[in-house]
Amino acid sequence: MAQLDEVGAPTGAPSPEKYLDPELVRNLQHRLNRIQGHVRGVSRMLDNQESCEDILIQLAAIKAAINQVTVKLLEGHMETCVSECVSAGDVEALDRLKRALALVLKKV
Repeated sequence: MAQLDEVGAPTGAPSPEKYLDPELVRNLQHRLNRIQGHVRGVSRMLDNQESCEDILIQLAAIKAAINQVTVKLLEGHMETCVSECVSAGDVEALDRLKRALALVLKKV
């Protein structure tokens, strides 16, 4: 049986020659930078002993932002990496995508 990585994909799985669109990578990096700032803000809220309700609202906003990064990444992955692998005859690419999706959905 093949060794699996952290998302359940076989280690040594063929990597596509095409990666995510550079504009999408910039967009994802921008979103992640904003999320990092938001998390630091919540940390300051805790230090300042702000209301738990306000902190929970901010945490919900962070979770929603992370979910959007996940959706955008999955869309880009399917449009580039998975599409290329399937076109090249790598039918296991769909299995790897299914396993990754199962993990993502399990964490929601």
